[in-house]
Amino acid sequence: MINLADKKILITGANGFLGKHLVKNLLEKRKVPKKNLFLPKFEELDLRKLENCQKAVQNQDIVIHLAAKVGGIGLNKEIPGEMFYDNAIMGIQLMESARKAGVEKFVALGSICAYPKFTPVPFKEDDLWNGYPEETNAPYGLAKKMLLVQAQAYRQQYDFNSIFLMPINLYGPEDNFAEKSSHVIPALIKKVAEAKKDNKDYIEVWGTGKATRGFLYAEDAVEGILSATEKYDKSEPINLGSDMEISIKDLAELICKLMDFKGEIRWDTTKPDGQPRRCLDVSRAKKEFDFVAETNFEQGLKNTINWYLNNQNI
Repeated sequence: MINLADKKILITGANGFLGKHLVKNLLEKRKVPKKNLFLPKFEELDLRKLENCQKAVQNQDIVIHLAAKVGGIGLNKEIPGEMFYDNAIMGIQLMESARKAGVEKFVALGSICAYPKFTPVPFKEDDLWNGYPEETNAPYGLAKKMLLVQAQAYRQQYDFNSIFLMPINLYGPEDNFAEKSSHVIPALIKKVAEAKKDNKDYIEVWGTGKATRGFLYAEDAVEGILSATEKYDKSEPINLGSDMEISIKDLAELICKLMDFKGEIRWDTTKPDGQPRRCLDVSRAKKEFDFVAETNFEQGLKNTINWYLNNQNI
């Protein structure tokens, strides 16, 4: 087992939603000295440029690659080329730079979007290659999936220790609530809050509401990532999530209830649902590094809602 407190760690995307929670865990729970963490901002080191990847990995023991261009269905449909190129080029160049610099371990964050559109539920890691991803986010999902190919190829040829983790949809305080790029939970929270503020008696939501999703609270995701960093050294991909599954309709109704919104939910069925179902088999993470998500979903939603209501002017 790796003792992270003794290591120099590069965290890409450290200033993003998941990154903030990861840094907090490393400093407070795992007692990593702040001087051992390298947390470059995008403005300082744009990882789409090879020379910046080479700079970032110098003298690092571990790389945890969280940085990504992400968004909901709308953004994925609008800029699929950027979604593919930016995510692929960042990961490929960073892993190659890390290998050449002698980094001990590379932790690559993939995505559930890499799974085939009609994967049997619950998603098992062994089904990852049994079909093409859901069209609206395939470019993003495939760019992330290439990191798995690279990690396995590098382990085979260079004995490079790289692991590949696939978190399901994340949520929690500090989430991205930007209108154009937010995912479903923050988007719904924002819609309801604004409808209440404007005294509107309805909200409008994309799709039919029939699609299902699983969710993982950000602090749980961080615990999974860091447990894998400490204990997991194999080439097989690993799901990170919980075994929950909820329809978007039920999710919207639950958020309305928690926010005391009595208005109507109108479904814009001209807009896509995305992947029909998403729910994970999480047994491999339990077996390999004893990870089990602990946060109750309703409590996690309340925490996220409260954070947004207290910080919406940030």
